[in-house]
Amino acid sequence: MNDSHSSSSDSASMAAIDQNVGRSRRSGSGDQTLATDIPRHWHDIFWLGVFLFHLMGLALALAVLGLNRFKKSDRFNFDRYTSNTTVTVENGHGLTEDYWPMYGLGGGVGTLLGWAWLLLLGSQANHMMKISVHILTTYLAVVSVLCFWSEQIFWGVTFATGAALQFLYVISVIDRLPFTMLVLQKAVKMVWSLPEVMRVSYAFMLVMLLWMGLWSFGAAGVVASTINLNGRWWLLVVLSLSLFWTGAVLCNTVHVIVSGMVFLVLIHGGREAASMPANPLMKSLRYSVTKSFGSICYGSLFTAAIRTLRWEIRGLRSKIGKNECLLCCVDFLFHLVETLVRFFNKYAYVQIAVHGKSFNRSARDAWELFQSTGVEALVAYDCSGAVLLMVTLLGGLISGTCSGVWTHIKWNDDRVTMVGSTAMLMGMVLVGLAMVAVESAVTSIYICYAEDPLLIHRWDAEFFNQLSEALHQRLQHRSSRVREVLTHNRFNAGVQETVPV
Repeated sequence: MNDSHSSSSDSASMAAIDQNVGRSRRSGSGDQTLATDIPRHWHDIFWLGVFLFHLMGLALALAVLGLNRFKKSDRFNFDRYTSNTTVTVENGHGLTEDYWPMYGLGGGVGTLLGWAWLLLLGSQANHMMKISVHILTTYLAVVSVLCFWSEQIFWGVTFATGAALQFLYVISVIDRLPFTMLVLQKAVKMVWSLPEVMRVSYAFMLVMLLWMGLWSFGAAGVVASTINLNGRWWLLVVLSLSLFWTGAVLCNTVHVIVSGMVFLVLIHGGREAASMPANPLMKSLRYSVTKSFGSICYGSLFTAAIRTLRWEIRGLRSKIGKNECLLCCVDFLFHLVETLVRFFNKYAYVQIAVHGKSFNRSARDAWELFQSTGVEALVAYDCSGAVLLMVTLLGGLISGTCSGVWTHIKWNDDRVTMVGSTAMLMGMVLVGLAMVAVESAVTSIYICYAEDPLLIHRWDAEFFNQLSEALHQRLQHRSSRVREVLTHNRFNAGVQETVPV
C-alpha cells in the first residue's frame, strides 16, 4: 500500500508537469486577447475612497504640523495644549527647518541609491544581488554596535536581533540562491529590454520624493514640537504607517504597469512585434490609476506584511529538524499564513493588470493556477522577493544612518532615533520603488509560465528548459517528502499496535 501511494504521488507530480508543458502546444495568437481589448470595470471602490480620503486628510495635517514651527515657534498656539515646563525648556529652540534638511538628506540618499541600483542591475545584476544578500547582516550588526555605543539599548537589541534573523534566514535558503539569481537575471534582462518601464520607475520615484517633501515637513514639525516624548513617538508611528501604505500603493501601481507591459511583450513575441497594440504603456498606466486603483489600494494594506511573515516561517520550518512540539506550532502558523497568502499575494497584481479583476479574485485565481499546474513548488522555492527586500532594507538603513549621524552631530538625544528611524523608512520606500520593476518581471514570468509555457519558451528557450527542470526536481522532492512522512507515520502506528497497553 505504501508503494502504491508513492507511485501515485509520483504520477500526480508528473501529471502536473505534463499538464503544464502540454499547454505550451497552444497557439499564442488565441491568447492575445488576455491583455488587450477586454472590458474593464471599477473594483474595490471603497478602498480607493479610503485611501484618497486618508491622503487628503494627512496632507492637511502634515502642512499644519510643519507650519506650526516653521520660521516661528508655535505659530498656531498649540503649545498651550501639549507642552509642559520640562519639555518646553528642552525643545524650545526646535523649529521645523532644523530637522527638515536631515530628512532631505535621507530622501536624497534613498533616491540616489534607487537610481544607482537600477543602473547597475543592467550590467552587474548577479554581483549586486550577492553583495546585498551578504552585506545586510554585517551592516545590521555594525548599526547595532553603534546604537549600543550611543546607549540606545532598545535599538541596539532590535538591530542585533535583525542581524541574527537575517543570518539565519540566509543560511536556511543558501541552497536556493543559485536558482533565485537565475530568475532575477532573466527578470533584469526583461526589464532592461523595456526602457519605458525604467522611465516609469524613475517617474514614480520622483512622485514619491515630492510627497516625501510634504511628509518630512510634517514629521520635522513633530520632532521639533513640545509634545512629550511618548506623544511625539505615537505621532511619528501614525505618520510612518501612512507613508508605508502610500509607498506600497505607488510600488504596486508600478507593479501593475510593469506586469501589463511584460505580459504584452511575452504574448506578442517581442516589443517590436506588429501585433503589439499602440501605446501599451499609456493603456496600462491609465488602467492602473483609474479602474484598478482601488484593488491596488486594498492589496497594499496586507501583502507586504504577509509575504515577509511567510518567508520567515518557511526559513524557520526548514531548519527545525525533529523537534515535534516546535514543528507542530510552526506548522500551525505556516498553514495559517498559507491561507492568508491565498487571498493576499503579489501575483494578484499581474491578474489585475492582465484581466482587470478585483484584488481578492485575482489573488485566489493566481494561487489556484499555481497549485493546479504545480508551479507553486517553484514559487515556494524562489527567494527573489526576499533578496529584493534585502536590497530595500539595505538602502533604507544607509539612508537612515546618514540622517541619524547628522542629527547626532547636532543633538545627541532622542531626536537622533526619531529622525534616523523615519529617514530609514523613507529610504526603504524609495529603493523599493526602484526594485519593484524587477519583482514585477519575476511575478509576470511565473504567471506566464503557469498559463502558457510556450510564452517563456518563445522568449528564452534555455530559460524555459531550466524552469522545467527545476519544476520537475521540486515536484519530485515534494513526492519524496510525502513518502517519508507516510512511512514514518505508518511505522509509529505499527509500534503502538505491538506495544501492550
